[in-house]
Amino acid sequence: MRDDKSELSMDGADVSTGPLVVDTHELGRRPGTERTLDLSVDAPADLGSDVYGVPEGSPIDIELRLEAVMDGVLATGTTSVQVTGECVRCLTEIDDQLDVDFQELYLYADPGEDELALDGDLLDLEPVLRDAVVLALPINPVCDPECPGLCPECGARLADDPDHTHEAAIDPRWQALGSALKDLKE
Repeated sequence: MRDDKSELSMDGADVSTGPLVVDTHELGRRPGTERTLDLSVDAPADLGSDVYGVPEGSPIDIELRLEAVMDGVLATGTTSVQVTGECVRCLTEIDDQLDVDFQELYLYADPGEDELALDGDLLDLEPVLRDAVVLALPINPVCDPECPGLCPECGARLADDPDHTHEAAIDPRWQALGSALKDLKE
């Protein structure tokens, strides 16, 4: 993680407008011009779901390539994030590394409803990064694809005790008969 503001400015991120805002001024508007950046920033809030996501403030490493094209700047990159949460089957903590690729065209002018535009020479990576990471997260994360989950009767973690069993439950309609039979034996 970088703390030196001058180093961040050299890498293209403008500290005054946010850690995920990149200045494209050096590219100019000459199609074919490229620039690569390696960024390390703190994760924004709410990057994920309640069950599984990127902890706020954790480091996000981004390898970014900016390329000037006719209509704007094409941002292509890979990000590496630490994701945490819990298994939806057994509630065990999950801590994993996630690598996500992304690509987005930032238009110079006249963006449509679902398109992004440059703000002067600045582009904001946060919406693209948020979409890429959140869509890459599983809806139902599991600690292991073969996770058996929890016992529905007592809540014991079945992966810790694969031979876990309970006596067969008596159908409640027959329970009165079982009680009468027990009384006869006594």
